[in-house]
Amino acid sequence: MENCLVPGRKCSLLNHLIKFTDQMKTLYLLLLTLFPLVVHGQEISGQWNGLLKVQGMQLRVVFNIEKTEDDFRSTMDSPDQGAKGIPVTSTTFVNNVLKLEVKNAGIEYTGELGVDGMVVGTFKQGGQSFPLTLGREIITKEKPVRPQEPLKPYPYYSEEIKFTNAKASIVLAGTLTRPEKAGSYPFVVLISGSGPQNRDEELLGHKPFLVLSDYLTRNGVGVLRFDDRGTAESKGDFKAATSQDLATDVEAAISYLQGRGDVDKDKIGLIGHSEGGIIAPMVAAKLKKEIGFIVLLAGTGIRGDRLLLMQQELIGKASGVSDEALEKNKKITQGAFDIIQKSSDAEKLKADLRTYLLDNINELPEISRPKETDRENFVNQQINQLTGPWMRFFLTYDPSLILKDVRCPVLALNGSKDLQVPAEVNLNGIQHGLAKGRNKAVTAKELPNLNHLFQECKTGSPTEYATIEQTFSPAALKEISDWLKIQIR
Repeated sequence: MENCLVPGRKCSLLNHLIKFTDQMKTLYLLLLTLFPLVVHGQEISGQWNGLLKVQGMQLRVVFNIEKTEDDFRSTMDSPDQGAKGIPVTSTTFVNNVLKLEVKNAGIEYTGELGVDGMVVGTFKQGGQSFPLTLGREIITKEKPVRPQEPLKPYPYYSEEIKFTNAKASIVLAGTLTRPEKAGSYPFVVLISGSGPQNRDEELLGHKPFLVLSDYLTRNGVGVLRFDDRGTAESKGDFKAATSQDLATDVEAAISYLQGRGDVDKDKIGLIGHSEGGIIAPMVAAKLKKEIGFIVLLAGTGIRGDRLLLMQQELIGKASGVSDEALEKNKKITQGAFDIIQKSSDAEKLKADLRTYLLDNINELPEISRPKETDRENFVNQQINQLTGPWMRFFLTYDPSLILKDVRCPVLALNGSKDLQVPAEVNLNGIQHGLAKGRNKAVTAKELPNLNHLFQECKTGSPTEYATIEQTFSPAALKEISDWLKIQIR
C-alpha cells in the first residue's frame, strides 16, 4: 500500500473510502425510496401547524392527529376564527402521503412528508387551492405594519367599562375614552359591521374603530366602543341575533352614557359602519330625543337581497370571474332569495330551498359546483346559512323605510371603490328615505378612491384590505370630525 506522501497522487485507501462513501449514499437514497416511513420515523401522530395565506389574510391551521388501533383520527383547529376541535372526516397516511378531509366544510388537504419532517401540500376549499406546509413548531403570524394604530400611553382618559342590556339579559364590555378626566363631553357610540366584531372592529390585521376612536377623542369627542354580544368580553349569543337584536345593545349603551356625569346628554350620537349603518337609524328612529346625530359609514340604503346580489357581481368581476359564470350565479342566487322573500314558515322554507338547490346545482359554474359526493353537504351548508335568523332578517329588510323616522342630522359617507356597499345606489337610497321624512339636515358624500373599510386603495376588492398599510383614510377621518364639530358646538 502506498503511503500517499507524493503530491499529485491518490492514496489507494482514500480511493476506497471515497468509493465506499458514494456507495453508502446510493444505498441511503435507495432506502429512502423503498422504506420512506422507516427513514422518516413513521410518526405522523401529534399536532401539525400551518399558515394559510388567503387573499392577503393569514389564517393559522392546526391538525391534531391521533393513531388508533388500525387507523388514524384527527381534528382541525382554526385559531384565528375561534374554531377548535372540528372533526376531520377522513385521515389517511400511506407511502408518506397525508390526506385529510373535512366534508362538512368542503375541506381537503393532501401533503407529502419530507426528510426534513415537514408536510408540503395543498389545502382545497370551495373550488380554490392554496399551498400549505405543516410542521411541528407552533406558528407565529407575521405582524402586519399598521402605522395608524395609537401607542400607549394615550394623551386622554381611557376606561374599561361594562353595561347591561336588560332586555336581552346580557352584560356587554367596552372602552370609554374622553379628552380629559374632568368635564362633560359630547359622546358617540361606535356600531360595528356584520359578523362578530370586538370593540376595535378588528379584522384582517386592522383595528378601524381603535383608529377612529383615537382620532375623535383627540379632537374633543368622547367615544364608547364595545365588543359585540358573544364576542371577546361581552356575553350573549351572537349567532342567534338579528340587526334588531343588536340595536338593543346600542340602546343599552346610550342608557349607560346617560347615567354618567361626564357626558353631555344633549350631544350623544351614533357612528355605524356597514351593518352598523343599518342599526344606527333603527336606534335614532326609536330614541328620537336621546340621539343628537348619526354618521353612516358605508351604510346601506337598499334591501338586503339586492345588496348581496350587487356585491356578488362586483367582487366576482374584480376577482376575474367570467360574465357567464357571474350570470349563472346571479340567477341561482336570485331564485333562492325569492323563495326566502315569500316564505313565512321556517321548516317549509328549508324544504323548498333544498328542492330548489338540488334541482339547480348542475347550473352552477364548474368552479362553484361541488363534487357528486359532496352535494348533500354543500346543500346543507347553503340552507343553514340562508335560513339563519340574521340572514333572513337582512335579506328582507329595507333600511330606507326606517330612515323616514330619523329626525336628527345625518352624515352619510361611502367610498367610490366600495364593492360591498356600492356608493351611488346606497347613498341615493339613504337620501330618498330621509327625504320621505322631510329631514333636510343631511350630508351625503361619495369619497374618491376609498374601499369598504375607508382605506385608500387600487381596486376596492376585499383581497386588498389586509395588504394595505393604511387602516382609515385621514381624509375620511377629517370629514367625520369636521362634521361632528358643527353638530356639537
